[in-house]
Amino acid sequence: MSDIIKEIEKEQLKSEVPEFNVGDTVKVHNRIVEGEKSRIQIFEGTVIKRQNGSNRETFTVRKISNGVGVEKTWPLHSPNVEKIEIVRKGKVRRAKLNYLRDRVGRAAKVKEVVK
Repeated sequence: MSDIIKEIEKEQLKSEVPEFNVGDTVKVHNRIVEGEKSRIQIFEGTVIKRQNGSNRETFTVRKISNGVGVEKTWPLHSPNVEKIEIVRKGKVRRAKLNYLRDRVGRAAKVKEVVK
């Protein structure tokens, strides 16, 4: 039974998924359908968590918009996620950055990895 489920899930995976981690700043190109028209909306922010695996994997991105924190969670392999652009790599020591929800301004920044 589980082999059948794994094969069905394998077909639904995207072939090209960029390598990004928690703490990275990304631009998520999201397809929005309004009636018959569709457009792409870009959401830029810091990845605060990645969950699960396989085709059920999700990631949450947080940004500050007009002084209010906004978070969105997307399935990684969703057809509505057109592409994910990595703006900068972050240097973090945790798997989930929930503490950023309580921080404002400069305290909410994540250090950048210097190569």
